[in-house]
Amino acid sequence: MTTDISLVAQVAVFGNKRAFDELVRRYQSPVRRFFLSQTLGDSQLSDDLAQDTFVKAYTNIRSFKGLASFQTWLMRIAYNVFYDYTRSNHQTEDVDVVPQRGGSSDNSSLKMDLYAALALLKPDERTCITLQLIDGYDIAGIAKITGIKDGTVKSHLSRGKEKLATYLRQNGYDK
Repeated sequence: MTTDISLVAQVAVFGNKRAFDELVRRYQSPVRRFFLSQTLGDSQLSDDLAQDTFVKAYTNIRSFKGLASFQTWLMRIAYNVFYDYTRSNHQTEDVDVVPQRGGSSDNSSLKMDLYAALALLKPDERTCITLQLIDGYDIAGIAKITGIKDGTVKSHLSRGKEKLATYLRQNGYDK
């Protein structure tokens, strides 16, 4: 299996589109999952934001310096794409976000409950929770992606987890 660094080099130096296609295949699911959590299940918007992320990654791939993993670099772009989207649409922390209904799978009510719980969180809490609990990033990784200090990430995680736990307990989910 070709490494991410090798694929990035092929894209940056030779403009190898197949190498970039491989990077997209590797990371489209994590990027889309990140956006689904941020948009509370809006799959159309998530797809649009993911596409924007990959376009920005492609056009800026020469700026990748390898100081973090390619995935961390890509998720930083995704974070910035979402931040720019919310800012351009004048969304604030006080805006009510309504979870979107998904497909007809057996776990759709669980997804709806998860999105409803995520809707209770402030945007920075939601981002930190998503990156840790869903995508598996540690505190340092979340800090690199978001540009938020480690201590603040810890605070967002603590408050976010407490809010999630309270909501889920109140809605019939036990430990």
